[in-house]
Amino acid sequence: MRPRLALVPGEPAGIGPELVVRALQRDWDAQLTVFGDRASLAAAAHSLGLPLPPHLALVDIANAVPATPGTPDPRNAPMVVDALQRAARGCLDGDFDGLVTGPVHKGVINDAGIPFSGTTDLLARQAGCEVVMMLANPGMRVALQTVHLPLRAVPDAITADALASTLRIVDASLRHAFGIAEPTIAVLGLNPHAGEDGHLGHEEREVIAPALARLRGEGMRLVGPLPADTAFLPAKLAGVDAVLAMYHDQGLPVLKHSDFANAVNLTLGLPYPRVAVDHGTALDLAGTGTADPSSLFAAIRTCARLATARARPRPVP
Repeated sequence: MRPRLALVPGEPAGIGPELVVRALQRDWDAQLTVFGDRASLAAAAHSLGLPLPPHLALVDIANAVPATPGTPDPRNAPMVVDALQRAARGCLDGDFDGLVTGPVHKGVINDAGIPFSGTTDLLARQAGCEVVMMLANPGMRVALQTVHLPLRAVPDAITADALASTLRIVDASLRHAFGIAEPTIAVLGLNPHAGEDGHLGHEEREVIAPALARLRGEGMRLVGPLPADTAFLPAKLAGVDAVLAMYHDQGLPVLKHSDFANAVNLTLGLPYPRVAVDHGTALDLAGTGTADPSSLFAAIRTCARLATARARPRPVP
């Protein structure tokens, strides 16, 4: 059986609807059900000169006002959030095997009076679990210890308990979702040169290194803390299954530079696979028909693969 995936276009004034229309022109190793506004999809299809499938599986969540490409309207923000929550609820209830999400506009949602720090946090609260954000492309996987925090707030957020929680989730996901029997995780330091023995900061010696030592005692294969400026060299990445970066812009620029088109955003720790595109709403491209659908295609393929792997019975040790 092909996995059943819920697909949410995201911000209706962005490129999400047209990316979804392009995805609907293809055959996938999955059954797709779209959660979003029918009128936005129809307008995107008309603009692209492409048809909507005659038997489109759609949960129609109508916008409050018609969407104008490139000009988001906060009045439509509640529908964007509703689509995410309803699609995720379908995964939690077993109606779907995975969730694929397009780009949302956090600023517009907050402008509508809805406190919103991101889809990852929304899904974690709904599911009642701790999660980790990981971005991946065919060449590397990068998980984040902290996500959308100002730099001055990052050091205080890096604690031994927080590191242990993150690394346990990453390790378990690599084993169970990606099928890696004994994953190796490279952990970056916070400071330049990983603190240079305390001369450039103390977080490595006082927090990160002791936390890694305890987790190695649990059987995890951890390397680090490593200087971030050399950790992504090909020789350093050989044999590494994932990298844990301490903050958003420490690891993600390298991953996006290496293969942005095929990068995806995964939420580890949820009771279902969730994969998102690795780009924003691209309001300047909305309605032009020039947006690259590669990341959405990669997200659908990845989510289908993870959903299929999750459905397989695990071997008895």
